[in-house]
Amino acid sequence: MKLYSSPTTPFGRKISVQIIEAGLSAQVETAAVAGSPLDVGTMPVDRNPLGKIPALETPDGVIYDSRVISRYLDDLSGKGFYPAAPLLWRSLTLEATADGILDAAVTMAYELRLRPEAMRFEQWLEGQWAKISRAVDAIEADWLDHLAGPVTMAQISLAVALEYLDFRHDARNWRQGRPHLAAWAAEFSKRPSMMATKPPVA
Repeated sequence: MKLYSSPTTPFGRKISVQIIEAGLSAQVETAAVAGSPLDVGTMPVDRNPLGKIPALETPDGVIYDSRVISRYLDDLSGKGFYPAAPLLWRSLTLEATADGILDAAVTMAYELRLRPEAMRFEQWLEGQWAKISRAVDAIEADWLDHLAGPVTMAQISLAVALEYLDFRHDARNWRQGRPHLAAWAAEFSKRPSMMATKPPVA
C-alpha cells in the first residue's frame, strides 16, 4: 500500500501514528507530497480529486479521507482502535471533536501563512480559535475518562490535534486552565509512534 501524505499535515500524521501502532509499517510505503488550497502542487489529484491528503492506495483502489483510512486500517489490522457499541459512539464523537479542532487550526494556519497580512480577517481567526477553546474545555471537563485504557483512534486524533496546536499556534497556549488534558497529552506524546512522526520544525 502507499500513503500519500506530508510531514506537516496532522490528518496524515494521525494515519502514520495508527500505522505504527497497528504494526503495519512494513506494509505501507509513504509518498511525501505537498500543496495548498491555492496550488495543489504534488498532491495526488488523480487519486483524490479534492486535492487533499492523506490518501491511501490499497489493492482495492484509493481511499480517503483520514477517517475512512483509519477505519480501513483498523479492519485490516484487527487491532480494535474503534471499540464496540455503545462505547463506539462516544469514541467517534471524541474523534470528530479532535478533527474539528484540526479543521479550525489548519484553516487558521492557512489564513496566517497564505493570506497577505493586510487582508487577514482577525474576527474570523478569533472565531476559529473560540471553537478550539470550547472543544478543549469540554474535553478537560467531560472526556478524561475516555482517554484512559487501550489506545483508540479518538486518542490518537486528539493527541495529534493538541500537538498541532503547539506546532502552528503555540503562542495561544491551549494548556492554560486545562491541567489534566495537558498531563495526558504530555504522557501520550512519549509513545514511540508519536515521537517517530513529529513534524519538522516550521
